[in-house]
Amino acid sequence: MKKLLAVVLALMSLCLMLGIGLAEETPAGPVSEELVIDEITVQKLWVDDIPVLYQLPEGNPDELKLCIFLSGLGGTKESLVQYLPYISSRGYLGVVFDNYTHGERAPLKADGTQMVRSEISGRAFSNMYRYGWPILGQTVLDVSKVIDYFIDNFGVSPEVVMGGRSMGGDISISAAGIDTRIVRIAPFITTPDWLRPGMHDLGTGEIMDPGMPDSYAQFFYDNFNPIVNLSRYKRGIPMLMVLGELDKHIPPENAERFKENLARIAPDAAAKIQISYTLGKAHAIPDDVNFVFDWLLLGTPVPDPQPVPQQ
Repeated sequence: MKKLLAVVLALMSLCLMLGIGLAEETPAGPVSEELVIDEITVQKLWVDDIPVLYQLPEGNPDELKLCIFLSGLGGTKESLVQYLPYISSRGYLGVVFDNYTHGERAPLKADGTQMVRSEISGRAFSNMYRYGWPILGQTVLDVSKVIDYFIDNFGVSPEVVMGGRSMGGDISISAAGIDTRIVRIAPFITTPDWLRPGMHDLGTGEIMDPGMPDSYAQFFYDNFNPIVNLSRYKRGIPMLMVLGELDKHIPPENAERFKENLARIAPDAAAKIQISYTLGKAHAIPDDVNFVFDWLLLGTPVPDPQPVPQQ
């Protein structure tokens, strides 16, 4: 026993002399895999339970900046890969991930298979307040978690820009209200009012019953709905809301009312909100979105933002 102890002590002394720590491990960096989606090469990793796709910027910029873009209800991160080359070509690390209960995070059905897009959307529209509000709220929290991850592991700038389509746009507005690292947002066909007054069915065109929330869903509404938490936007967050002139699913009046209400308590902050209408479009993004990304990523002025026509 004494001989064994002497050997162990000798080995420890040798390790100390050579600068070797017996219990020291090499820190592990981000573990990602390379994928090709729609002929676009991206990297995939997991931030806890959140599947993330990203693309690094071209070249070797002095400062690594982060842009997050999210999908609408029922959408997936894969449907957003088309935007990553444009984002990365403007010097940003582009990130897309699945909203809560979407894509690879979709709930399991009784037969063990995951819900598909139509089932996710169908459940949400059956009671938007009960099922839709938790998707919004949980994904808002996910945004901050993803920002933390890319700051800690990639050294990105703590000033983040963000955007999204439809529900993804709603999430970007809410996230900017609670996470001050988000300094600029560009939401498409979006609403800052989770009550969605005047919401019509995309298929039938009929007015929709938004349902009733349970206490779980109500928590997210009370804490994250932008229009009832206006004070969070007094800091003045530049926003470019691009809305469909004929949108009856998310009526543009919701965004106009948000800006008007904010102007009553913080006119300078409200002045940083631009609303541009896509004429002739309903619940659809413009055919050419480059001007929106140029505004978001480069600060390029919006060319002739269209006002809503007077009725």
